[in-house]
Order: sequence, then structure tokens, then C-alpha cells
Amino acid sequence: MEYGRIEREFRIDASPDVVYKVISSPAHIREWWHAEALLEPVSGAVGELVWGDKAKAEAEVASITVVDAEQPRLFSFRWVYPLGEVATPANSLLVTFELVPSGTGTVVRLTEVGFREMGWEAAVLEEQYKEHSVGWDTHFASLRDYLGQLVAAQ
Repeated sequence: MEYGRIEREFRIDASPDVVYKVISSPAHIREWWHAEALLEPVSGAVGELVWGDKAKAEAEVASITVVDAEQPRLFSFRWVYPLGEVATPANSLLVTFELVPSGTGTVVRLTEVGFREMGWEAAVLEEQYKEHSVGWDTHFASLRDYLGQLVAAQ
């Protein structure tokens, strides 16, 4: 099995502008990724994703660095790198959301790459890849459902 790239895609009857705001805005990220996003959605911004209660030290915290923030077509970030370090291709994973207009809606394409570049031993590589693959199945479905609810409410 190849552990180099995760890809997901769906089409939604929402404009690229709406989809872009949902994938990049901390208020919306909380709703579909179920994490507090402490970041500005601008290229070069560094922040955190927090799952759980950070005040009680019961949280999972991931550093995040926005790579591209090109509304309404592209949002990408690096994550899964050691806290306190600068994200590089050798120490982080790159997640890219590409938004492609499709009629009155948008095709949302997600890719996550960089697994092999992390230098993990084979068992860790396989475990991380599977964990992220399952995670994106869950959160990408949540994103699609959340967008669907927003569109239905308009």
C-alpha cells in the first residue's frame, strides 16, 4: 500500500466563497472539525488547533501554519510538526483544500501529503497514514454535512 497521499472530494451546492469561509474561518472550523482554531486565515499565519479542554491540560494541541490563503479557490496549511518548531516539508504534513467552481456549486478537493518525508519508521508511517485517513473520512463528511446545513438554511 502507498502511504504518500490522502485524497478526498465532494461536490456541494454552495459557492466557492461560502466554502472557503467554512474551511478557513475559526468559527466554522469549530463546527465541522470540532477543534478550536486559534489562527488567522492568511498566508504565513501560525496558530494552533485544540481538541478538548486546554485549560485542564486534557487537550490535544496541534501547531498549524497557513501556507496558502487564496480566496475563494485554495486554502492550505502545514501541521503535525513539533510544538515550537517552524513547519517545513521535512517535519510536517501539508493539507490542501482546492475549490473548483462547478455549475452553481463547488467541487471540494482535499489532499494531505508529506507522510514519507516525515522519516517515520514503517509501522509509525502506516499507523499515522491510517489514522489521518480515517480522520479525514470523518471530518470531511462532517464538512460536507455542515455545508449542506448552511446552504439549506439560506
